[in-house]
Amino acid sequence: MNNTKVDFYFSQNEKWQKETRKLRTIILDCQLTEELKWGTPCYTYQKNNIVLIHDFKEYCALLFFKGALLKDTEAVLIQQSANVQLARQIRFKNLHQIIKLEPVLKKYIYQAVEVEKAGVKFEFKKTEDFETAAEFQKKLDDNPDLKTAFEALTPGRQKAYKLFFSAPKQSKTRESRVEKSIPKILIGKGLND
Repeated sequence: MNNTKVDFYFSQNEKWQKETRKLRTIILDCQLTEELKWGTPCYTYQKNNIVLIHDFKEYCALLFFKGALLKDTEAVLIQQSANVQLARQIRFKNLHQIIKLEPVLKKYIYQAVEVEKAGVKFEFKKTEDFETAAEFQKKLDDNPDLKTAFEALTPGRQKAYKLFFSAPKQSKTRESRVEKSIPKILIGKGLND
């Protein structure tokens, strides 16, 4: 059943209006509960997130929260970036693609519900499994106070810094990011604090 708190979403983006409305119909036909989370339509089963609809400039998509645990027999699931561990998308560039894939979408939605019911767990990478940029490692090795402060950060904050420092291709950019972040690390702040 449509949740009136979500209705606005399906009229705001004219470019993907037909596509997102069709996705909504398909998902609601699978008996999920429609909610508004993160400003976007999110569909749940017994209060657990299953799938959401979101749109971008070049495409609209279904995002399966536990997509990595689904059997992708149709090879349609996409990992958004190397750092996304569990979620997977199915992307669409037109209404015809959605109509053509409707049976597959329903199959994947039901499969996602079964994964949720079964309580299947995903083994996330630990913070130490993420690459530490050489430029940052050198600073950690040379500055015991920095090392202590970094290790005192929450795992999520450590991961954010590691990803931020290792992302640039040029060493000069990595060094600059490390230098600018050292004061925040020393006072126990995360990258986005």
